[in-house]
Amino acid sequence: MFDPIEALKEYVSHSSVSTDSNHKKGMQGARAFVTKHLQHLNFEVEIIETPLHPIILATHKTTKENAPHVLIYDHYDVQPADPLDLWASEPFKPEVRGDRLFGRGAADNKGPFVAQLAALTELLEKDKDFPLNITFLVEGEEEIGSPSFGDFLEKYKDRLSDADFIILSDTASPDTEQVAITTALRGIVAFEIEVTGPNMDLHSGAYGGAVYNPIQALTEICASLHDKDGRVNVPDFYDDVLEVFPWEKEELDKLPTTNDDLKDFLGVPALYKQKGFTPLQAIRFLPTLELNGIGGGYQGEGTKTVIPSKAFAKITCRLVPNQEPDKIKKLVMDAIKERCPKGVTVRESHKEHSGTPYLVVPPHRPNTPKDQPKILEKAFDAIDESVKAVFGKKPLYIREGGSVPIIHKLKWATGLDSIMLGLYTPSDNLHAPNESFHLDMMKKGIEVYKKFLCSLAGV
Repeated sequence: MFDPIEALKEYVSHSSVSTDSNHKKGMQGARAFVTKHLQHLNFEVEIIETPLHPIILATHKTTKENAPHVLIYDHYDVQPADPLDLWASEPFKPEVRGDRLFGRGAADNKGPFVAQLAALTELLEKDKDFPLNITFLVEGEEEIGSPSFGDFLEKYKDRLSDADFIILSDTASPDTEQVAITTALRGIVAFEIEVTGPNMDLHSGAYGGAVYNPIQALTEICASLHDKDGRVNVPDFYDDVLEVFPWEKEELDKLPTTNDDLKDFLGVPALYKQKGFTPLQAIRFLPTLELNGIGGGYQGEGTKTVIPSKAFAKITCRLVPNQEPDKIKKLVMDAIKERCPKGVTVRESHKEHSGTPYLVVPPHRPNTPKDQPKILEKAFDAIDESVKAVFGKKPLYIREGGSVPIIHKLKWATGLDSIMLGLYTPSDNLHAPNESFHLDMMKKGIEVYKKFLCSLAGV
């Protein structure tokens, strides 16, 4: 008999850290776990080799004609566990404490996969010809930006396009009592800038006052990128931002989390304010420009009286639907170059990853596309009713502040939209020490997936 808690313990015990080659064995173990369990359910499993970590493609085909086809997305890789000294238990020796299972990857994304697996195990063990076509797409590079996914899509997009829609549980819900269906993901563009002054570090006594300090120039540039109202101070930055419909704000108002709750949870004296939007609205409806790192000059113990020759800043912009990463980066770089003081130069020193925003509008809304496929409407209605049956209330349909670039890539390549069912919560500590997965959420997630798949199959 399939025991989801024991299965999750086994899955988490594989240290599948995709960014660190020292965890090659952990990656292999996680991949073998997924393969073993899908093969047990008679899925036809293929391991697609990539330059880094293979992609798992597994298919269940029913003999029933005209059955719906569901594409389920997951990833088997996890974030590094550092800093290890902040964990209450070892990150890859999963431990149940209270109503949670602790371990790296428990929530992101291994717990949700096990919930899907448990639901399908029950359904397929009762009926091996369960009247639904199901494809699993499980990758091993999500936590490093999915660098191999573009080539994979180019080769397999026609096959994936046979599905009717995508479902995944790699997004959040506000808490264990209120499920959220994510309707939009912010895009991202990341890059690094470097300000250069003299051709070497200089003695600050011998040359101080005669040259422009690159750190001073860099901080002046960075300070200019936001105005007094908290908005991004870059010409045309907001030009392509779409109107937010009233129903979206009404859904957000139903969140059990308040702005004060957010402030207390983050431990800050006050939240950042942007004119015309509350902080909770800004996370979901507005683009951002963030400084993720800044440095230059002497960083060692004590003092070294130098004027550094260089300084750098790492920048990311989170984008909302209809904004294009390349366009936004050009606008920001143009503003940076224009504001660079004489006496120093500035350039883009590293081009990092980028991802396009994603938006899907549920059915029965004022802005629902008129050509929305009927099967997608049926799927949204099915997940709506399944969540209500299990949790006692309908899900909230809200935008997410984070980015999952692969979802837009799948939409671009296949034309398929995604239903994003949140099974983890902010208290699960994703990417942080003491990551965990709420076991009651897993139990209810199993029931939701069972009801959802049965509704789609008409059984």
